[in-house]
Amino acid sequence: MRSNIVSEAGLPTRFKQWWEGMPFLTSVVVAVCTAIYLVCLLIGYDSFLEVCFLPSAVISKFQVYRVFTSILFHGSILHLVFNMMALVPLGSELERVMGSIRLLYVIVLLATTSAIFHLLITLIAAFNPVYSYDHFMDECAIGFSGVLFSMIVIETSLSGVQSRSVFGLFNVPAKLYPWMLLVLFQLLMTNISLLGHLCGILSGFAYTYGLFNFIIPGSSFFSGIESASWLSTCVRRPKYIMCTGGDPSGYIPTYTTRNTTSSESMAGNIWTNLSSWMPRREVLPQSTEENSRFPGRGRTLGAPQTETGPTNGNDSSLQARLLESGNSPVHPSSQEAIDAGQQRNNRRQPGIEATVPSDEEIQKLLAMGFDKTQVEVAIAAADGDLNVAVEILMTLQG
Repeated sequence: MRSNIVSEAGLPTRFKQWWEGMPFLTSVVVAVCTAIYLVCLLIGYDSFLEVCFLPSAVISKFQVYRVFTSILFHGSILHLVFNMMALVPLGSELERVMGSIRLLYVIVLLATTSAIFHLLITLIAAFNPVYSYDHFMDECAIGFSGVLFSMIVIETSLSGVQSRSVFGLFNVPAKLYPWMLLVLFQLLMTNISLLGHLCGILSGFAYTYGLFNFIIPGSSFFSGIESASWLSTCVRRPKYIMCTGGDPSGYIPTYTTRNTTSSESMAGNIWTNLSSWMPRREVLPQSTEENSRFPGRGRTLGAPQTETGPTNGNDSSLQARLLESGNSPVHPSSQEAIDAGQQRNNRRQPGIEATVPSDEEIQKLLAMGFDKTQVEVAIAAADGDLNVAVEILMTLQG
């Protein structure tokens, strides 16, 4: 008698499932980088000096195309595989939060700013009066790893974890994780571009601390692009993620204040005017208007789903208090978010005391632009659960 045998999926089936589970832009980047490497391999092209990021050529000959060609070409099959395997989880998570078209803008922004940092450090090293490092001008950098280091910084900031594991060997503080990877790769591998990776980290930190917010357009700009007829084929694809993300209760925190400078207002007006010139398709009006401060809305990466104690007061009193503090009507979607928060809190096991958020956590919510009174009311309604409080605040803000 034959025993029951559980057959596992074959390699083609697993690859198909892996590929279909990858969001649109991430799969496009993987496909483009792989196709470029295969074409170079088939035709015997190995003149990477013509496409790499070479500071001397960018400065003397103004070959700015190297900023983007350098991230698409790879020097070896191991170089390509390693970068693409690192891109898949990082790019997938960020794309699900930001949306496909917004992530494309962020990748271009990170590549450009990383190249600018590279040029600045190279010029300082080459022309400083103490000691001149001329060899940095002729250092050829190639590969997607510079952008990957920026993504690592952003993903680590979004995850909210206190420590990260380095290859499963030991843990380091989350803020030191990118720097530890930089040192380890430099020590363990050959032909590694120190400046390329370093500038990627600097660009990632500049993004997370909101230094690029004045050149990041609002959601109306990306919605205008997505509604354009020439992009309709991509937008209709199942793996494409709209710029609003998949979960409206999420957020992307940056370390900026609510105050908006005149330069930010001017930049926002420019992006609004540009988006108004683009051809649009007939689309349903969106009722949610996102804050232009945040690069995207989706779900919070690595946020634990915890359950806390019951709330004090009923839904009507919470709604009245929020109306008094915000002076804005509560929509049905807002009431649903409040009900969801109340139900989640009511499912807490008896005997477990509610957690009290620290002043630092409250300051993070205030830095995201929420009103202090609304933050206090939402935390009280969520009984100290910051995840539930953020859901209520984000829904009411919409």
